[in-house]
Amino acid sequence: MWIADQWKDYEVLDTSSGEKLERWGTYLLVRPDPQVIWNTAKTNVGWKKKNGHYHRSSKGGGEWEFFNLPDEWSIGYRELTFHLKPFSFKHTGLFPEQAVNWDWFSDLIARAKRPVKVLNLFAYTGGATLAAAKAGAQVTHVDASKGMVNWAKENAAASGLADASIRWLVDDCVKFVEREIRRGNTYDAIIMDPPSYGRGPKGEIWKIEESIFPFIELTAKILSKDAIFYLVNSYTTGLQPAVLSYMIHLAIASKFGGHITAEEIGLPVTESGLVLPCGASGRWQKDV
Repeated sequence: MWIADQWKDYEVLDTSSGEKLERWGTYLLVRPDPQVIWNTAKTNVGWKKKNGHYHRSSKGGGEWEFFNLPDEWSIGYRELTFHLKPFSFKHTGLFPEQAVNWDWFSDLIARAKRPVKVLNLFAYTGGATLAAAKAGAQVTHVDASKGMVNWAKENAAASGLADASIRWLVDDCVKFVEREIRRGNTYDAIIMDPPSYGRGPKGEIWKIEESIFPFIELTAKILSKDAIFYLVNSYTTGLQPAVLSYMIHLAIASKFGGHITAEEIGLPVTESGLVLPCGASGRWQKDV
């Protein structure tokens, strides 16, 4: 398992009864987590001192309950700064477990010692975009949500990257890649974090089980001959590391060589000393 264990401003303090207790900077949040199927004693004092609690509804969805939590606050990771705010469906605008991938590809970008063009698809609030830009890459950031792209721009400014080489695009990812193929544009690295289900800005429907492999095949057409890495993240139960590895082999490695690794990603839990699984990632990189 790849573990995001370099955080100072974020911590999973404890897990029990379908929920996790997290520290985001100086604030404590309790959020549901489908992986937490155990019921253990909640001895950590943070459970009683929480600043926000997301309650899942039996009818689907849920709502936040707040206790002295600001509308927005910030945390840092290495040299990056992220604005956080609780919004619908329990999220805060950041997936801390992805830091383990940021470190991996930042090192590859830095070691390339040449201009690297990175395409970040389903780019959300820009964690991967900022990490790649900080490492020196030229980044194209694509997400179907205008609000998320604006949020990512705010994170870039807070991280001292307002003037970095980042192209911000509100677009349907599939249609964008199709246009890039027609234009003959290529990228040295591709990052994607596709949702299980989503809609594009014009109502385009995305169902990951049906769409992900054809899309990986499509993006292979815009990888440059000097491509250095490819990263696919999944939070969908059916897409285990072996499945990600298989798809990347068929679409990428069979054409470009290189090697593939795929693992669960996770976050350390302070109270138990164990690791909470948080999805999976598949990585391809060019052999040096």
